[in-house]
This record gives sequence, C-alpha cells and structure tokens, in this order.
Amino acid sequence: MLTILYRGPLASCDYDCPYCPFAKRRDTPDQLRADRAALERFVAWVKDQRQSISVLFTPWGEGLVRSWYRRALVDLSHMPHVERVAIQTNLSHRTDWTSEADLDHLALWCTYHPDQVPYKRFLTKCRDLTTLGVRYSVGIVGLDEHLESAHRLRKDLPPDVYLWVNAAEGHTYTDAEAARWTEIDPHFSYSRTPHPSQGLPCRTGETVISVDGEGTVRRCHFVPTVLGNLYDGSYRESLRPRPCPLGTCDCHIGYVHLESLPLYDVFAGGLLERIPHAWPR
Repeated sequence: MLTILYRGPLASCDYDCPYCPFAKRRDTPDQLRADRAALERFVAWVKDQRQSISVLFTPWGEGLVRSWYRRALVDLSHMPHVERVAIQTNLSHRTDWTSEADLDHLALWCTYHPDQVPYKRFLTKCRDLTTLGVRYSVGIVGLDEHLESAHRLRKDLPPDVYLWVNAAEGHTYTDAEAARWTEIDPHFSYSRTPHPSQGLPCRTGETVISVDGEGTVRRCHFVPTVLGNLYDGSYRESLRPRPCPLGTCDCHIGYVHLESLPLYDVFAGGLLERIPHAWPR
C-alpha cells in the first residue's frame, strides 16, 4: 500500500493561532481556483490507480471550509482501493457533509484551539461527529494555559475518542509537566522531545510519500529532495528503503514512520487519523 501525504497550495485559515508554525496568507480567488484544480487533479489520479492507497491531507490552512476538500474526501472514501482518507482540521466547518461519505474509510484528525473557538461550540461539533458515526481523534497543543481545557475536554468527550497532546514547538517539559500531560494522553512521551533520526530507517520514500499541488513527490514534508513527479510516474523508480538524512524528527506525521519507533503497532488501524490500536484503554 502507498500512503500519500498531500499538501496543496491552500494556505488560508480561519484561525490565527500564535503557536502555529505555518505562515498564513489570505488566498486570492486565483489562488483558491489553483488549489481546487490541483486537488481535483490529484483525486482523478488516485481514481485511476489500481494499488491500495491511503491519503492524509495536511493543508497549510483549513481545508474543510472549502467545498472541494469536502467533496474530495467523500469521493475518495468511496473508491474501493482507498483504504483510508483523512484530513487535519480545526473542525470549524459544518459536519453534515460526512453523511455522504463511506464512513468505513473516512476519518478526521481534529485539533482544539482554546483561544480561537468557544469550548461548547467545539464540543458540539465533536458530539455531532459521534452521532454521525464518524471516526475521529481530537488533539490540543501542550501549553500551560491549555491544561485546564484539556482536562475538561477529556472529561466531556466520549471515552472511545482519543485525545492526543502535541508538545508545543520549542518547549522543554520538566518531568512533572510531562506527567500532567501524560495523564491526558498516555502517548505524550512520543511528542515530548524530538526523535534522533539521522541514518535510521524510515518508511518515507518507500511506502510513504509527500505530494504537493504540482505533483512533486518528496519522501516527506521535511526533506526537500525531489523524488520525481506523481503525474508522469517518474517518482516510482525512486521508491526504495532509505535512511533519514535529518538529525531529528519532531512532528508526528514524520516520526510516526520511523522504523526505530513502535508507532505502526501503537497506531495500527488508525495511523493516519492518529488513533491508537488499543483505544480506549
């Protein structure tokens, strides 16, 4: 199976979180049209494939406020060779569109931003997903000012919904601080510190690839070396086992693929949507 991390040119977001590492812009109508065309081209390519494929959308901005991302997820979920299609989202969009999807193959990776959305509004969206039967995880950034909200969310979410915690970028956690977050997310230790990766085997570049709006293929979002292009098929000859060239990997969508970590077992069956295999505990 080939796992694809797709990130098109979309960069506009309806939130402006100060801790977000992504540079945001206001997409012009022309930029939005270009993003839509790029996404539709990608979906058409997936439709024509015969091998098993899983797709995780990791947009710079918020995709699900755009109709073409909702349509892409619905269409991909119904393709028999697509094992899973998921997207990272702030859940600010309406949720009823999911009723059109094949829920055996659709999943959402949702992030709660306490300073961007009223708590009750976000929780209502989560409960809507539960009622609709959508598979989803919820996460929060591990900042001190978010701890109370995280505990509240863990209490109010259904127990079968995994609440993950991302270590704040550049933040160092004492053992006592880490323990507080581990009470909420038992797998927080994987996010707490960057993982040494240089020279270690990684599935990216072999069974996992990153694709941008032009179809340019790289092994992952964090290694700029180009492996070829999706649409002319030139990437295929570059797929092979290879070690990571970077010193460390500190993002879940990167280090989850390191063979030195047990995360393919930890998240078996829920790798793209970040749901542990043995959940709820």
